[in-house]
Amino acid sequence: MIDLDGARVGVTGGARGIGKATAAAMAARGAIVTIGDIDLDAATETASDIGVHAHHLDVTDPSSFRDFLEATADGGDIDVLVNNAGIQLMGRFAEIGLDALHRELAINLGAVITGTRLVLPRMIARGRGHIVNVSSMAGKVSTPGMATYCASKFGVVALSRAIRAELAGTGVTLTTVMPAATRTDLTSGVTLRLQPTLEPEDVARAIVASTRHGRPEVTVPRWLAPMGLVEQGVPENLLLGAKRLVGGREPGAFDPGRRKAYLDRTTP
Repeated sequence: MIDLDGARVGVTGGARGIGKATAAAMAARGAIVTIGDIDLDAATETASDIGVHAHHLDVTDPSSFRDFLEATADGGDIDVLVNNAGIQLMGRFAEIGLDALHRELAINLGAVITGTRLVLPRMIARGRGHIVNVSSMAGKVSTPGMATYCASKFGVVALSRAIRAELAGTGVTLTTVMPAATRTDLTSGVTLRLQPTLEPEDVARAIVASTRHGRPEVTVPRWLAPMGLVEQGVPENLLLGAKRLVGGREPGAFDPGRRKAYLDRTTP
């Protein structure tokens, strides 16, 4: 697979959370890492803290994405791209603004399409490269109160699976990583109740490990892998009861005070 020592790695959404932990873990293994984030000040601070490079990146803008990838390659080739950037809206679907829903889809799914499409031709020509598309267990199990987030993450899973079939025999690999709820700003103020929860470093370890094994899909933790089959096989009315037990009866409920900083930062 990919020897990270000296490898050029790009991580989107790298200023905080899973992206920051992944960049740090890659750099610790000798990779030359560039993090991209729309918040350049935060990305620059993170880069200084963990010994990587920072570049402004608006993942919804293909031109900005091209500039980020050029900076990551630095005249060479990109060995690993981690499509990690994402946001999460909470609440009843009918009560969230349409522009906000489309923006969530553009960041969570559209950007994965853009980044993957931009790096693949050169990787295929070289016969070498690895892409990690960070989805979520919400890409296997639908959750009331975050409908568009689930749609975007289901989309990442399906997109990645279809592309992998096209990559057979090229030497290029693509892993979809699907973590459970992770303690980052994205979940701030959200009632997690009975859900398994992770630290960003848990997900980062799975992302780094994928550069060695190249498995198609990885759930974090691994024991959640059968949940997609449960979602498809159990009657919807029975699942609804279980989801209310885990997430509460009010779809997408959260503590406004604890979530305010995240919403202020991610809402235009």
